[in-house]
Amino acid sequence: MSSSKHSKELRRLALSVLQPGFVGTETPDWVLRDISDGLASVVLFARNIASPEQVARLTAQLRAENPSLIIAIDEEAGDVTRIESSTGSTRPGNFALGAVDDIELTESVARDLGRQLHAAGVSLNYAPSVDVNSNPDNPIIGVRSFGVDAALVSRHAAAWVQGLQSAGVAACAKHFPGHGDVAIDSHHGLPTYDADLDEIAAQALPPFRAALEAGVRAVMSAHLLVPAYDPDLPATLSSRILNGLLRKELGFDGLIVTDAIEMGGVTNRYGIEGATVKALVAGADAICVGGEHADEATVDLIVGALVRAVSSGELTEERLAEASDRVQAFADWSIRLGQAVPVNPISGDIGFVAARRAIRLSGSVDDILPLTAPPHVVELVPSTNLAIGKETPWGVAVPLRERLPGTTFVRVHHQELATDPGVLEKYGLLPASGRPMVIVVRDASRNKWMGNALADLAKARPDAIVVEMGLPGASGPGAVQIFTHGATAASGVAAAEFLIGAR
Repeated sequence: MSSSKHSKELRRLALSVLQPGFVGTETPDWVLRDISDGLASVVLFARNIASPEQVARLTAQLRAENPSLIIAIDEEAGDVTRIESSTGSTRPGNFALGAVDDIELTESVARDLGRQLHAAGVSLNYAPSVDVNSNPDNPIIGVRSFGVDAALVSRHAAAWVQGLQSAGVAACAKHFPGHGDVAIDSHHGLPTYDADLDEIAAQALPPFRAALEAGVRAVMSAHLLVPAYDPDLPATLSSRILNGLLRKELGFDGLIVTDAIEMGGVTNRYGIEGATVKALVAGADAICVGGEHADEATVDLIVGALVRAVSSGELTEERLAEASDRVQAFADWSIRLGQAVPVNPISGDIGFVAARRAIRLSGSVDDILPLTAPPHVVELVPSTNLAIGKETPWGVAVPLRERLPGTTFVRVHHQELATDPGVLEKYGLLPASGRPMVIVVRDASRNKWMGNALADLAKARPDAIVVEMGLPGASGPGAVQIFTHGATAASGVAAAEFLIGAR
């Protein structure tokens, strides 16, 4: 083979293992060019989505270049939503489903999500998160997990995979080998999972085994250090974890895709080029080039790095070709999966049914609910991790005001409270004088400022109703506590219905 033909073939192989995002609701020319040159996958985020019809047009345009193109999305439902980023998810997330603990319901919710994604032309969903949220201070998983018990997470992981794939969309179990017991957000730094082999086998791996048994054909690696397996390299870059543990010990022969390769957990030390090369050398097959670096220059940079790595011998051409073959095999399988299911664009209400079932109450409920007068609602707003879109609305005040006209509300951020300690008195307590008061929080037990603000408000108003939309902590202040187990639009509606007695 001539050198120019060989370098063209190398570029084709390098492109075929990338799963890049891009900006805009129409396909940029560079993406179409790269698809014709060998790019086998793309990934969609909120910035690519305006409406279901527009996404269907976008995916049709992409597939016109390559009918077996993998079109992925990072759509967990729940708090991490792309397809409903501008409105909030109409389905509760994993933690709410785990709280109900009805695997048929979990399967139905995932099937309903799959129906919507299939109608939009998506073939791979980077979900579910099958991490066991065993560390309550975890800044990145939280309500994205089905719960804290490995057996519960395992049965719901299997049900979610089966539900999604029965609707014609491939699932992806993440974040291997388990991101639930960490205290650092891997978007910014490198977390460490310090458990020993027995603890990892008992706590983190069962949900992945369950997902594999349920037929998952894609697994996403985590950017975290697991010293029991590899003291030096994060899981995404570790052959001991990807080949030794996932391939050999768990027997997985499907597609290994990385978490977004631009995340600090791997780039802080190796840069985006070095991290990509090391991930492929370690056994990853597909490199997600996700949210923050979605442009032609980044893709070209990575392709160049892969070609140079083959030339230098750091990455063998055989390993690159093997990864490319696995991407193509997955693409063919996922297209067949989609073709076996008719497209159904009709929306159901299973998400709202599930959100209602996930509500839990404590306190003097019968004395205070339903509300007989419009309340004043104070929503304490946390800063969320990068997986959760900043544009995604959440809360109880808006759906409550739709159902109970006269409801007023204020949103208080930590920064406002830090600069003006009188904010709670002025905008929280005074407007609530002589009226019912509802305080909405999200992970109050994990956000110290929020816990303190909640305590101050409830001390002044012991009759307040508290709605916790994150992880429930120890029984908190307030006359009534409502726990939604997630901050989706569906959960906000369910809480509003409980407040007015329409349930």
